[in-house]
Amino acid sequence: MISDPLTLTVLLFVILFTFLLSGLWIGFSLFSTGITLMLLYNFNLPPAIFIWNKIGGLMANSIWNSTDSWSLASLSLFILMGELLYETDLSSKLFNGLVPWLTKVPGRLLHINVIACSMFAAVSGSSAATTATIGKITLNELSKRGYDRGLSVGSLAGAGTLGFLIPPSIIMIIYGVLSNTSIGKLFAAGILPGLMLGGFYSTYIAIYSLINPATVPKETTKQSLKEKLIASAGIIPVFALIVIVLGSIYLGFATPTEAAALGVVGSLITALLFKSLTFATLKNAFMSSVKTTAMIVFIVTGAAFLSQVVGFVGIARALSLFVAELGLSKYMLLVVIGIMYMLMGMVLDGISMVVMTLPIILPIMVSAGFSPLWFGIFLVIMVELAQITPPVGFSLFVIQGISNETTSNIIKYSFPFFLIMILAIVILTLFPEIVYYLPNQMIH
Repeated sequence: MISDPLTLTVLLFVILFTFLLSGLWIGFSLFSTGITLMLLYNFNLPPAIFIWNKIGGLMANSIWNSTDSWSLASLSLFILMGELLYETDLSSKLFNGLVPWLTKVPGRLLHINVIACSMFAAVSGSSAATTATIGKITLNELSKRGYDRGLSVGSLAGAGTLGFLIPPSIIMIIYGVLSNTSIGKLFAAGILPGLMLGGFYSTYIAIYSLINPATVPKETTKQSLKEKLIASAGIIPVFALIVIVLGSIYLGFATPTEAAALGVVGSLITALLFKSLTFATLKNAFMSSVKTTAMIVFIVTGAAFLSQVVGFVGIARALSLFVAELGLSKYMLLVVIGIMYMLMGMVLDGISMVVMTLPIILPIMVSAGFSPLWFGIFLVIMVELAQITPPVGFSLFVIQGISNETTSNIIKYSFPFFLIMILAIVILTLFPEIVYYLPNQMIH
């Protein structure tokens, strides 16, 4: 039996990675790690009493507490909204509606990935859905029109991750549930950083295309203002849906759960408007949303159990004291935590990173002087980095599946956008007011 918390900390990571590398589901890996740690800890109790009272009681308590939340209802509804939109003709409507307005902008249609991903992220909340939906239509269209392949793929990899930052965001909902932070304020806090990041992407594209004119084909067609307005009519329902979902939260008219329900209704109306609402569409959307929600909730309950075990055996307190004794400055601590998340992003998906590390890392960051709200946005951007970090950056696999590019090429194309994310983190650290401005303006 072991009682030293630092020894248990090392065993925690060894056991967890062993389960994960064995191919066990993430939820099972989390529960199994927690149970193993409890069995290794010295409780000095008879086995039957220990297993029933300690492990069983702690597991039942953590599962109930982590699922007894209206925020998880909003999670399932936002997932359903994204799935409904995924089954419609939304991607082509966005493309055709935005094309006429970008003819005079440096880089022209190369900005389509940034704009379309930002808009779709605001109604889906999923980076995978955003990358797949927008990429399916834009990559082929851009290639046919003669645009640089590398910049097309790279901008999709970078902009596709905005699904985590621009609300409603599934990662933000999970973070809010686990950290007891207002999800409405997290949503508001993500808007300006998301727009800033999208602006940085577009600025890079514009500068690159000015320096390398061959990346953009010569303009061949011109449209009148009337023709542009007619072509843009298809994106009006998307803007309406954004206003309904996000506006109702920020103006205090609806909770995130109520706004998510409005989003589902809006998605159904949008599908009817696009004449793509069929029984097959509904079936696919509902089945996909149930599978995704069940997977996420299983991970959340496993993480809640593991976090209680971590606190129960003294790991969280020991690790906090260990980091504190290192004597790191506030910002050096942030650098160390950032590097840790970048390394974890090479082997874990974003949701797993959040739910597994938050119980340990958040108390350390709060004690160092970072607010849970600001750290939530920092963590979301780090998860975005993980999406395009080899070898298991999820967005890399999504893009590979829809583009037939090699993984090495996709990594090379997306690297400049990876650096832009690092720049965004530096700016948000130096100017945290960017995160706090909109939450402070919310009507309470």
